[in-house]
Amino acid sequence: MEYIIQTRGLSKAYQGKDVISNVNMKVRQGEIYGFLGPNGAGKTTIMKMLTNLVKPTAGEILLFNEPLTASSYEVLGRIGSIIEYPIFYEKLTAAQNLELHGEYMGCHNKHAIQEALDMVHLRNTDQKPVKEFSLGMKQRLGIARAIMTKPELLILDEPINGLDPFGIQEIRHLFQTLSRDYGITLLISTHLLGEIEQIADKIGVISEGRLIDEVSMESIRGQNTEFIELVTPESSRAAAILDHQLQISNFKVLHDRNIRIYDTSVSQGDIFKALVQQNIEIEGMHKKVMSLEEYFLDLIQRDSKRDEGGHNV
Repeated sequence: MEYIIQTRGLSKAYQGKDVISNVNMKVRQGEIYGFLGPNGAGKTTIMKMLTNLVKPTAGEILLFNEPLTASSYEVLGRIGSIIEYPIFYEKLTAAQNLELHGEYMGCHNKHAIQEALDMVHLRNTDQKPVKEFSLGMKQRLGIARAIMTKPELLILDEPINGLDPFGIQEIRHLFQTLSRDYGITLLISTHLLGEIEQIADKIGVISEGRLIDEVSMESIRGQNTEFIELVTPESSRAAAILDHQLQISNFKVLHDRNIRIYDTSVSQGDIFKALVQQNIEIEGMHKKVMSLEEYFLDLIQRDSKRDEGGHNV
């Protein structure tokens, strides 16, 4: 399958300090790629480089198998994007803003404007200037602007900010439709891991300017994801019983009250019985499946423990 986005050794430095370092990412045609990372990790900077708003210090970007250069106007015409907060002409209506965007992009299809507004459920705004829009409505308009030209690639930086739960659900279904029915490739950054988990085909995790993982959601779901979560105020004593009495070695103590037990050879009932017999207070014990949020947080925590030489400790 063809790669729509490829970066090779992509790096960016400001005043001699690397903010993006040697990023090699690949996004396949038609897939939804969730771009994840803490605030300040470099997601927006990479998206700006992909859309030619920021020039790399080193490395290469290929879009549609063509190197991105300062004169890549035709390639950029195949992309729709939201980078950071979408800006509009506040005194104009939603349709008038999209009409101006269409003229700028060489798209003069009046039907495409209404179709885009309908797709993001932004209706009954014919006479309303954008300055009267809520944050969620402006976010919907930003998505409408990005999709109205039927781009082959959508690069969306936090596209569901400001939406209520019902709006998030609508936009989630829209993204799935764009990928499934129109074959559009989507690169989406978001802090809402539960949402991206439902729609992403692949995720890339960036931390401190480095791409530390790029993996399919199918692979994450297929890993050893089932575990028992034990909540107790006596985690040290409970850990000792798990280790010495029950011979469980595959567990992790989180914080002061939570223990995750990944060894499924010992039943939840046997664990409960052993702890109660030793008068260990149990506040909760549940069998869980690792979510994308759990995977992401564990990955970031492990990366933060790297030593100064860049190796995991």
